[in-house]
Amino acid sequence: MVMGVKRRWRTVALLRQVLTCAIATIALVALLSIHVQDTKLPSDASYKLPTEMGYQKLSRERSWTQEFSPPHLSEDPLTAHKLNGASGSLDSDKLWKPPPNRDYVPCVAPTSSYTPPPESRGYLLVDANGGLNQMRAGICDMVAVARVINATLVIPELDKRSFWQDSSNFSNVFDEDHFISSLANDVKIIRKLPKELASATRAVKHFRSWSGTDYYKEEIASMWEEYQVIRAAKSDSRLANNNLPLDIQKLRCRACYKALRFAPEIEAMGKLLVDRMRSYGHYIALHLRFEKDMLAFSGCTHNLSPEEAEELKTIRENTTWWKVKDIDPEEQRAKGYCPLTPKEVRIFLRALGFPSNTPLYIASGEIYGGESRMYDLQSRYPLIMNKEKLASVEELQPFINHASQMAALDYIVSVESDIFIPTYSGNMARAVEGHRRFLGHRKTILPDRKALVRLFDKVDGGTMKEGRNLSNRVIEIHKRRQGSPRKRKGPISGTKGTDRYRSEEAFYVNPLPDCLCQKESLHMNTSLVTK
Repeated sequence: MVMGVKRRWRTVALLRQVLTCAIATIALVALLSIHVQDTKLPSDASYKLPTEMGYQKLSRERSWTQEFSPPHLSEDPLTAHKLNGASGSLDSDKLWKPPPNRDYVPCVAPTSSYTPPPESRGYLLVDANGGLNQMRAGICDMVAVARVINATLVIPELDKRSFWQDSSNFSNVFDEDHFISSLANDVKIIRKLPKELASATRAVKHFRSWSGTDYYKEEIASMWEEYQVIRAAKSDSRLANNNLPLDIQKLRCRACYKALRFAPEIEAMGKLLVDRMRSYGHYIALHLRFEKDMLAFSGCTHNLSPEEAEELKTIRENTTWWKVKDIDPEEQRAKGYCPLTPKEVRIFLRALGFPSNTPLYIASGEIYGGESRMYDLQSRYPLIMNKEKLASVEELQPFINHASQMAALDYIVSVESDIFIPTYSGNMARAVEGHRRFLGHRKTILPDRKALVRLFDKVDGGTMKEGRNLSNRVIEIHKRRQGSPRKRKGPISGTKGTDRYRSEEAFYVNPLPDCLCQKESLHMNTSLVTK
């Protein structure tokens, strides 16, 4: 009797063990399948690329710059996870939610006192200088200058001697017809100087940096008494950021965000890249400025080999127009003047709570150090895309040897991204930030590099680990650095002269208050209506 009971208990115990093992095995398999599903590429990642671009069809569609509200995005198929060790629930909604825009909308139409362009007194030739976004800002400023001095603006010449050696003309990068017609009520614009003036004596002038309208009305406009043609030798930073007439500020915005549209084939290709990025769900455009020219210019050598540091130093010394040659790389980094490294970007994104399946678009040229330097970021975030991965060689062929046109493609994908993160505050980062503010304050996370490098050094030194503490610190630092509405910053207190103007926040970084109004104020003032 006792023996039978013992046998039954052994049998029950054995069955319990078997059932427990079976349940544990099923649970383990389920967890593993979820992990694999979350980290692998979407099933459509290897879709076939079209053999023909279809430029004409795409260019007839509405321009991407004409979109005011952020485009409708399909539900993200990639499941966001809670960051291990982070506090709170960092779900997908919180990660991707844009900042409140407080009902700010573009208001760039002229005021009631604005008149058609007066009779032209002469012709303004412009040599735009720098890379794509430096030239864009300069061209828009020259539109305003032409209005102030009553000039006919000749389509600007693009910089062909800069670091990038791009041979593109204006019409190769921008929609020339649209530029001329959009500004017809503001400034007369022609494609070429009239033949009878081709050999006329012209004044070549370096306009004074950060000047107000009085300078142009008095000093520059007085030159019409002797010359019919004035050539602006440079276009960048020739107009003040603040304290200009409201209609001139609005004209700058109309020129930048309405008139200066990219050429149809660039817009079509850019739209195609955006569509392909959206096929992966919500995506981050990462302006990873860890490129040879930027590192040489800034003197940043953190985590580089002695040979690489020497190569960058040689480039800087041999580039005549870079004035500063002797740079302390450690001091540069401590002050936050260096672009984040790919490894630092990985730590930053993880601390903010972005899961490993977050799609990243790398908006930059060739990363210095190549694949080996990208390994740390790639290993954590394998879904990394760029132009070359999203498009075929044949599709990129028309743009491949033109740095400005390639940069324009990155610009479009960055403006249209769900989140834009620049790792350095260069011309493109500032231009994209301003454009995203104009289009409804789309989420733009601006890394506080000075604060971050102190945290990164603690991680490297072993005094801080990646996890809850680091995540809390990084999130707290960047709560108010996500592109929410605010007025443009004025000069730094105590600065004087040129340094005072230089320290102001650039006009095209933040067009508020000049070109953005709250909806309520629009109803109260009928002269401020969106155009």
